Amino acid sequence: MDSNETHTNPISMPRIGDIAPNFEALTTKGKLNLHNYAKGQWLVLFSHPADFTPVCTTEMSAFALRKQEFSDLNTQLIGLSIDSIHSHIAWVQNVREKTGVYLDFPIIADLDMSVSKLYGMLQPNESETAAVRAVFFIDPELKVRLIMYYPLNVGRNMDEILRALKALQTSDAHKVAMPVDWQPGDPVIVPPPKTLEDLDARLADKEVDMVDFYLAKKSL
Repeated sequence: MDSNETHTNPISMPRIGDIAPNFEALTTKGKLNLHNYAKGQWLVLFSHPADFTPVCTTEMSAFALRKQEFSDLNTQLIGLSIDSIHSHIAWVQNVREKTGVYLDFPIIADLDMSVSKLYGMLQPNESETAAVRAVFFIDPELKVRLIMYYPLNVGRNMDEILRALKALQTSDAHKVAMPVDWQPGDPVIVPPPKTLEDLDARLADKEVDMVDFYLAKKSL
């Protein structure tokens, strides 16, 4: 194979709207069955390339430091990398000793790469042996709702992960959509009318800020 040739094989991965593929795996919190672990909660499943690496340490520490914020949103965290359980435990303890941050959430030991392959976390043109920085948002019905991918050399934005989670939950609760750069407390977009009767009701509604009949916002 030419050294400049890239892989073109399609990568199998869940898509938005799919039921999250189930799996059983060994983690730093013991054995975990994804569907049983969910138990009507939201899940954020995220991968990192390797233990004892600098960017991953900052990211995993950020998840740990903000774990309560996720918990307040009825959301559990699950990490993953292609490392052994012994490596995970040693790394968790190293981070705790050196920084005082305790990575107190399950981290999957995916040595056989089965979960990484199932979720498309292995991107051959980036690495064949390390998972990229993937984030899967899974709702209480076990449906994949949002997917983020970052390369090995760019850390994720924790504020954006939490913003996206809040946006999904707010959209579900109120049947609305979120405009660009939406933050909690900002106006939301109401669905456009689907019938002429809906249109007349929209035109008469004094509680919405209507740019046009198809683009209207309101405060919750």
